[in-house]
Amino acid sequence: MGKAAVFLDRDDTLIENVPYLGDPDKVQLLPGAKKSMESLQNGNLPLIVVSNQSGVGRGLITKEQVRAVDSRMEQLLGIRFLEYRHCFAAPGDPYDDRRKPSPRMLQESAQEHGLDLARSFMVGNRLSDIQAGHAAGCKTVLLKLRVHPEDEQQSTTLADQCAETWEEAAQWILSRTRVSL
Repeated sequence: MGKAAVFLDRDDTLIENVPYLGDPDKVQLLPGAKKSMESLQNGNLPLIVVSNQSGVGRGLITKEQVRAVDSRMEQLLGIRFLEYRHCFAAPGDPYDDRRKPSPRMLQESAQEHGLDLARSFMVGNRLSDIQAGHAAGCKTVLLKLRVHPEDEQQSTTLADQCAETWEEAAQWILSRTRVSL
């Protein structure tokens, strides 16, 4: 049996969404993200970012800029993620079959790191995050800090848990892994 992990969307889940963010100086953490990432990591849960970054495929930002933003986010959080899985394709690109809601990024990560998707969690703010987590077999948490209005009803129905705050999300995850905050 593999290890449980927490898969995390990036924009509007961990950091404020700035469209096609390529400037690390503009990275701002969402409320509660730092403390909650520390709690999850202290709970011995690997943390993996899975993020659609179509700005690369659209030619608006580079992979290097995405990595610089990721690095700044890690610095502000004061933690290290096990890995980042990005889909750089724009919708309609030949390689867009990895884009969430596809579960492929989660499945690839699980295979590479020996993770048990059935014991793992996907946290995000979009319907595509929740759909990707469900399709991969994870428990899903809709983080309602920045839910898109067009996604809210369907995401709320599909998610295993809806959390108004990062603290609530982390507590729910840790309670399911028999670890307390």
